Amino acid sequence: MWMYLGLLAALFLGLHNLCKKHAVQNNEVYPVLLGTLISGLLVLLPFYLGSHFFPEATLKAGFLIEDIPLQKHGFIFIKSMIMCGSWVLAYQALKHLPITIVTPIRSAGPFFTFIGAIFLYQERPNFWQWIGFFLIIFSVYLYSQIGKKEGIIFKSNRWIYAIIGATFLGASSGLYDKFLIQKISLNPQTLQFWFCFYCILILLFILSFIWFPNAEKRKAFRWRWSIPAVGILLQTADYFYFKALQDPEALIMLLSAIKRSQLIIAVVIGGILFKEQNKRKKLLPLAGIMIGVALILYSNS
Repeated sequence: MWMYLGLLAALFLGLHNLCKKHAVQNNEVYPVLLGTLISGLLVLLPFYLGSHFFPEATLKAGFLIEDIPLQKHGFIFIKSMIMCGSWVLAYQALKHLPITIVTPIRSAGPFFTFIGAIFLYQERPNFWQWIGFFLIIFSVYLYSQIGKKEGIIFKSNRWIYAIIGATFLGASSGLYDKFLIQKISLNPQTLQFWFCFYCILILLFILSFIWFPNAEKRKAFRWRWSIPAVGILLQTADYFYFKALQDPEALIMLLSAIKRSQLIIAVVIGGILFKEQNKRKKLLPLAGIMIGVALILYSNS
């Protein structure tokens, strides 16, 4: 069941990436990110209020946000700092690079998660899972070669380094998620609500120095319908992802790879919607990534 929940998370993540590209295109990145987080928190707010005023009904519906001790708040705050760093880098990269380059590079995230899962959680891959992960990494290398034809030189483009950094931080957060869900027993909606809340505080602090005082940047911001859509889709994807992680049999390295199937939406539909170059050439490494994901999925059955 956790694999199917992972695929549902991938579906909503793919739609989330399309909306995110629309939201940041020729726009100010930080207020877009803040807007998506506030939208996500507003989605979760009724569950928080319901948990306080109608706890039995909210528990029965499966959306109770639990009261947690200060120590657990500290653990969630650490996750918020990691993901804020990842999002800031990823949003900046997405603003300056084609979605058909950014999303596949982020697909290398499972490789970092894979390594971490081996050393931190003693998850043991089999031969075909090794093949699948290296196929994903090789396919990302092929994307870098295609990127050069679009004037994107990977070695000298700072936005490429930004998306690589975002990918590493995102993978670290994925490993940390297993600790939060399985080791200290946070339920999905409790983790989502407080994580979102702390991310907003962190971003407000950052924006108070680099955006709010700058009138020119404030005028450059454009509100778009896709901003709240990003927040809603992300919270939906995260809910299914965290529900999958609740299963004690769930392997984080495999779940991370399953989420990469969002690439079908981002590369195929995104490439058409945003009229990006070399769409056909990008199908080959895309196929390599999807085969790698399939090897990971079915070699475990």
